[in-house]
Amino acid sequence: MDEMEEELKCPVCGSFFREPLILPCSHNLCQACARNILVQTPEAESPQSRRASGSADYDYLDLDKMSLYSEADSGYGSYGGFASAPTTPCQKSPNGVRVFPPAVPPPPHLPPAAAAASALAPVPRNSCLTCPLCHRSLILDERGLRGFPKNRVLEGVIDRYQQSKAAALRCQLCEKAPKEATVMCEQCDVFYCDPCRLRCHPPRGPLAKHRLLPPAQGRVSRRLSPRKISTCTDHELENHSMYCVQCKSPVCYQCLEEGKHASHEVKALGAMWKLHKSQLSQALNGLSDRAKEAKEFLVQLRNMVQQIQENSVEFEACLVAQCDALIDALNRRKAQLLSRVNKEHEHKLKVVRDQISHCTVKLRQTTGLMEYCLEVIKENDPSGFLQISDALIRRVHVTEDQWGKGTLSPRMTTDFDLNLDSAPLLQSIHQLDFVQMKVAWFSFDPGTAHSDIIFSNDNLTVTCNSYDDRVVLGKTGFSKGLHYWELSIDRYDNHPDPAFGVARVDVLKDVMLGKDDKAWAMYVDNNRSWFMHNNSHTNRTEGGITKGATVGVLLDLTRRTLTFSINEDQQGPVAFENLEGVFFPAVSLNRNVQVTLHTGLPVPDFYHSRGTMQ
Repeated sequence: MDEMEEELKCPVCGSFFREPLILPCSHNLCQACARNILVQTPEAESPQSRRASGSADYDYLDLDKMSLYSEADSGYGSYGGFASAPTTPCQKSPNGVRVFPPAVPPPPHLPPAAAAASALAPVPRNSCLTCPLCHRSLILDERGLRGFPKNRVLEGVIDRYQQSKAAALRCQLCEKAPKEATVMCEQCDVFYCDPCRLRCHPPRGPLAKHRLLPPAQGRVSRRLSPRKISTCTDHELENHSMYCVQCKSPVCYQCLEEGKHASHEVKALGAMWKLHKSQLSQALNGLSDRAKEAKEFLVQLRNMVQQIQENSVEFEACLVAQCDALIDALNRRKAQLLSRVNKEHEHKLKVVRDQISHCTVKLRQTTGLMEYCLEVIKENDPSGFLQISDALIRRVHVTEDQWGKGTLSPRMTTDFDLNLDSAPLLQSIHQLDFVQMKVAWFSFDPGTAHSDIIFSNDNLTVTCNSYDDRVVLGKTGFSKGLHYWELSIDRYDNHPDPAFGVARVDVLKDVMLGKDDKAWAMYVDNNRSWFMHNNSHTNRTEGGITKGATVGVLLDLTRRTLTFSINEDQQGPVAFENLEGVFFPAVSLNRNVQVTLHTGLPVPDFYHSRGTMQ
C-alpha cells in the first residue's frame, strides 16, 4: 500500500487530504487548501455578468490565458491592474505545485471553533479557482466551495490507510497496561488479547458462533461498516438517490423535481454504482495485466544489468588477454630482432679483431725488418754489406707492397646497416578497434522475390521454374557491421551461371544479379568466376563450383567491402569497396540450380588472416 500514499496527498499542502473536494476536472483538493488558492476575478468575469452577456458556457482556455498560471513565469499570480485583486506572490507547495496563499491569513490566536467557522465562511463573490494539477480555471457560483461535492470515498480510503499504518491494536479489556490484540470479534466489535479472549469470550455457548478475525482485518471491517450516506450539495437535507449520466454526478429527487436534469438521462444510484464498480474492476484487470508485465519487464531489466556486468568483466578479461597476446608477440619479435643485432655486433667485432691481429703481426714483422736493416746499414764492411743488400732491398719492397694493397683500410664499418620498419605496425596499432560481430539469422523473402522462384525448407532453400535467371533477396537488410553467410549448391546441372552477392530492395528481379546498378555480385560457372556490377564484368578468377560446393559472402560495412569465397577459400581479391547504404543478401539462379542458405556463421579464417596482414 505504500505506493498508494501519493494518491492520498493534497497537491497544495502535501499532506493527506482533509475534507477533500472533487473539482470538475476530477482532481481533489482539501477544502482549506481550495479556499487558500481562491483569487477574485474582475466584475466582468462574474457568473452574473456572463449570464447577462448571453455567454452560457465559459471558455476555460480564455480564462486560462488570464489566469494565475499564465503569469506564473513572472513569479506572481494575480490579476494585476484591478483594484479588487491585490498582487499576491506565488509560492510552492511541498509537491512543487505553485499555489497562492490567502490575502489575509486568519489570526493564529483564534480558538478551534472560530477557526472552523472561518473555514466555512462564504467565499468572496466573483472568486476563481485554478486546479494546481491541470491548470484548469473555474469560476465559482454563488454557492462557492459548497458547489463542489465532498469526496467521502477518498476520506474513507485515507482513514483505512492511516489506521493500517498506525501502531499495533491493543486489547480493549485489559485493566492496566493493555496488551497487543490478537483477535477481533466481528459480532461483539471488541479487540481481545489471548488471556482476555479466553476469560471473556470463551468458544462455547452462544459465543461459539461469533466470528473472530485478525486485528488488521477486523479494523478494516469495522471501518467499512456502516456506510456513510452522502447528501446533495444543493439540498443538504436530501440524500443522493439517482445518477445523472450527462452530468456524471449523483443527484437527489429534489434536483429532479426542480427540473435541473429534465433533458438528461437519469438512472438509479444503486444500479449505476454496481455498473461503475464493474467497469472499474474490468479496467483494473487490464491495468493489473500491464502492471504484471511491467514487473516482469523490470525483472528482465535487472537481469540484464547483472548480465551486462558479467559480460563486461568477461569482455574486459578477453580484451586484456588479446592485448597481452599482442604484447607477447611483439616481445618475441623484439627478442628475434635483438638476436639479429647481437649477431651483427659479434660479426663486426670478429672482423675488426681479426684485422687488428693480422695488422699487429705484420707490423711486428715490418718493425723487425726495419730494425734489422738499420743495424745492417751501420756495418763498415763493404763486401759483407753487398752480399746481403740486394736481398734486403727486395724484402723491403715486398713488405712495402704488402702494406699498399688495402691493408690499411678497415674491413668493417662501425655503422649497423639495419633499419627497423615499424610504420606498418604502428598504423595497425592505431587502427586497432572493435568490429561489430553481431550474428544475423535470416531466410529468403518470398514477398520480394520473382514469382518464378520456388521456396522450401522454411524459405532457406530456393530454386526456379524458369530457364531464365531470377532474383531472390534475403529478409534482412544490413547498413552496418560485419556479416557472413554461405550458400550450399544442392543441384547444379548443365553448367549454369548462378550469381551471389548483395542488392538494393528495388533491384531488377528478372535478370542476372549485377546486370543493373542495384546489385553487387559474383557469378560463377564450373571453371571460373567474375565480379559484376551495373553489367561491368571484372576480375576473372579460376575456380568454379559443382554440386556440394559452398559459396561464402562476406559483407564488411565497417570497412565498406564485399568479399567472396568458394569452399572457404577467398575467391579473387576484394570484390567491391566503398559500399554505403542498406544491402540485402541476394541470389540469381535458374531451374538448373538449387541452393540452401546458411546464416549466423562466424567470420572465416581467411578474412582474419587478411586483417592481420593489413
